[in-house]
Amino acid sequence: MTRFLILLASLGTLTACSQTGQNVRPMALAGNAFAPPAFSAFCERDAHLCDSVSGRKIVELTAFRQQELSAVNAEVNRRILQREDRETSGREDVWRLATKEGDCEDIAIAKKAALLQSGWPASALLLTVARQPHSDEGHTVLTVRTDGGDFILDNQTSRVKPWSSTPYRYFARQSQDRNGRWDRIAGKD
Repeated sequence: MTRFLILLASLGTLTACSQTGQNVRPMALAGNAFAPPAFSAFCERDAHLCDSVSGRKIVELTAFRQQELSAVNAEVNRRILQREDRETSGREDVWRLATKEGDCEDIAIAKKAALLQSGWPASALLLTVARQPHSDEGHTVLTVRTDGGDFILDNQTSRVKPWSSTPYRYFARQSQDRNGRWDRIAGKD
């Protein structure tokens, strides 16, 4: 019942997924990239959440799937208190599954975990690193690969957006070809 209510509540948070009726250009890749330094330690603890090769690489974006993305994004953003690693662990960069509090990568991991639990394939759910538009501060989001394009689940908004409609400069995302590897992302243009 709770899941149904979350889905109903999220109907107003859809953006280009359903409103434009057109496909969104997928991210273009530009070769290999280094994984974020804290990623390896996280994968040693939670290997199933690092999986990026299991299942279909691109998910059919049905109306139900659109609603599910919006519901998970909104629910995790509402439930997880945004707090930096220095406050929660006393260290600079620790990747972990957020349950009550965490920073951007912890929240992106929580979204991936929720979608995996709902039956989404790991290979369509890719942790992605970017830079903020007006600073050079790093940011992590979850990219969801669909037949309608690549969409971003972000802790800074409850709206699911096409990757090219976000303000970020994307750097890299998990590789769909090999666990533990990352791919560099070409620019939006």
